[in-house]
Amino acid sequence: MTKKLFKIDETDAEVRIDTYLSDMLESYSRTKIQELIKSKNVLVNGKPCKPSLTVHIDDEIICDITDLETPILPENIDIQVVWEDENFAIVNKPSGMLTHPTSKDKTGTLVNALMFKYGDNLSDLNGDFRKGIVHRLDRYTSGLLIIAKNNEAHEKIAKMIKEREIEKRYRTIVKGRLTENVIINEPIGRSKTNPNKMCVTPDGKPSLTEVSLIEQFDDATYLDVNLKTGRTHQIRVHLSHINHPVFNDTLYGFGKMKIKTDEQVLQSYKIKFVNPFNNQLVEAEIEPDEKLTKVLYYLRQKGNNNE
Repeated sequence: MTKKLFKIDETDAEVRIDTYLSDMLESYSRTKIQELIKSKNVLVNGKPCKPSLTVHIDDEIICDITDLETPILPENIDIQVVWEDENFAIVNKPSGMLTHPTSKDKTGTLVNALMFKYGDNLSDLNGDFRKGIVHRLDRYTSGLLIIAKNNEAHEKIAKMIKEREIEKRYRTIVKGRLTENVIINEPIGRSKTNPNKMCVTPDGKPSLTEVSLIEQFDDATYLDVNLKTGRTHQIRVHLSHINHPVFNDTLYGFGKMKIKTDEQVLQSYKIKFVNPFNNQLVEAEIEPDEKLTKVLYYLRQKGNNNE
């Protein structure tokens, strides 16, 4: 029997329970989550509920997902480890790889690779589908992720992320010429018209993104992004909101371009934090990936470089 316990905090309050569980249990479709609720496999403060129930701060949710669990198997997939000790690892996830399995994709993910490499030396607070995963990257976003090797490490890193004690920086190329550094402080929530999209909305969660210029072109800008909060699709949503969508991000408005790449050009290139076990500074940084290099070469060859 597999049961999961969730406690609602201020960042997750005042949303429907089926929406909340869909965010927390991404491996399952919203339809499956609703079926689970209707079959009384979800209890809120010890009582069954309806999918439309609104959750509040300090609500406790027990979710029995036994019937939905499918074994996730280790796979011998090469993965670059940039830094590690006995509690954490920082890995470089390639573009195109899912961070963790979903209801449709149960192989070829980072979790499958981690299970092969580390075996049982991974946190399991979020179940087999997310072994070792404390935070995640979109499928077509490449770059650095912190992996927890035990549950204590998982809890410490999750707390540090929540309290904004971990620096996470990204490189991206966006549509249009951005002329100055900007701070985007706009709440983000799920779109009411498209469940696959997020959007800036007054009833969303607080979200903060700092954007700095690296290089300018006539019709594009190369940016450094400091992600202060970690909402789903945050960088993509915020940059689209200011009319500078991420290069090739068709979901958020970039459109098709002459140069072909795998979806959005976005890379998590730097992670920096103080190790909570020994107070030593941990810093990992990687070079621009193939997508960034390819698009930058294209833009520079066009002769539009105006540094």
